[in-house]
Amino acid sequence: MELRHLRALAAIGDEGTLTGAARALHITQPALSRTLAQLEQRLGVRLVERTTRSLRLTGPGERLWESAHRILGQLDDALADAAGQLAPRPLRLAFAWAAVGSHTVPLLRDWRERHPEVPVHIRRADDPAALLRRGEADLVFLRGRPAPDDPHLAHRAVTHERRMAAVPVGHPLADRAEVALADLGAETVALCATAATTSAELWPAGRRPRTVTVPGVDEWLTTIATGAAVGVTAEGTVHQHPHPGVRYLPVRDADPVTVHLAWPARPVHPSTDAFRRHVESHLAESHLSEHGHLSEHGGPAPAGR
Repeated sequence: MELRHLRALAAIGDEGTLTGAARALHITQPALSRTLAQLEQRLGVRLVERTTRSLRLTGPGERLWESAHRILGQLDDALADAAGQLAPRPLRLAFAWAAVGSHTVPLLRDWRERHPEVPVHIRRADDPAALLRRGEADLVFLRGRPAPDDPHLAHRAVTHERRMAAVPVGHPLADRAEVALADLGAETVALCATAATTSAELWPAGRRPRTVTVPGVDEWLTTIATGAAVGVTAEGTVHQHPHPGVRYLPVRDADPVTVHLAWPARPVHPSTDAFRRHVESHLAESHLSEHGHLSEHGGPAPAGR
């Protein structure tokens, strides 16, 4: 096993084609194909399914692709450190639709004041947890519990957010102070294919609404603003994605969404634990200031409650 084998698989998974991967690695496509064949032969498992029209990673291939990114990134850092060339690296923070809503900017400003030597770079991604597994992020905010059997991730619930209905301006529900799930049952509900916090299962069986799936947050907002559908989301969306054609209303009978902070089970960045503690203490202080107490579960009180 050589590093070129890992670099080959990493490039194939990233580019999605042998031609693109060979170009990224500055080698010929036949050379890349031979390297991949060597890797598969040594492991005794198929890593890439190839046809004349498509290429995709198998289950083992996808897992090794993620690990290859993580291993190669750690190796590059280690070599640079040994050569005395490693400058303090920014802490990479990723999220899907929103970080922690209205708390995001104060939290990051507070970190910057307390830790000016460790800048935070933020990134929006459809699958933030995948960035962690590939070593491309140091911490991520997730709405919904990460996979419990994922040995590569550690996580902790840091806050809760109310569920909010999103309706077009001028909709019969738009002037209400709040709505119930039953009020939305006769509507078409837009679901986002990436980072969704809502599914039809939020409604009781037999009273579930029609749904339409859209590819991303911009399409979700536009679908609602034009009157083609309504939506249900977490409260962080209200602060991260205001829209002149969309009105957000609390859903009074829907359970809140739990926001988790996740990080690699074996953190690479030395400030990972410090940032985790910063997030927890900042949110606890913010909720205590807003509500005068912590929640009965001993953690931060649900946002907006």
